[in-house]
Amino acid sequence: MRKAIDSPRGWQLYNQRIGMVEPVFANLRHNKRLSRFNHRGQAKVRTQWRLYCLVHNIEKLSKAGLGQVGVQ
Repeated sequence: MRKAIDSPRGWQLYNQRIGMVEPVFANLRHNKRLSRFNHRGQAKVRTQWRLYCLVHNIEKLSKAGLGQVGVQ
């Protein structure tokens, strides 16, 4: 694994992850205060996770100006 990560392609993939995935987790953890799940059981945790992701994605769409009526 270390050999794969230390390759030029591995660094490229890792750098993409830093820019794409990590900010999402940082937003959910610090801004939404999701440091622990409030429910027990896989189905309930999955539902809570999906709700937080839904809120994150709706905020992204809102900031991009999508879904606003009458605005061009």
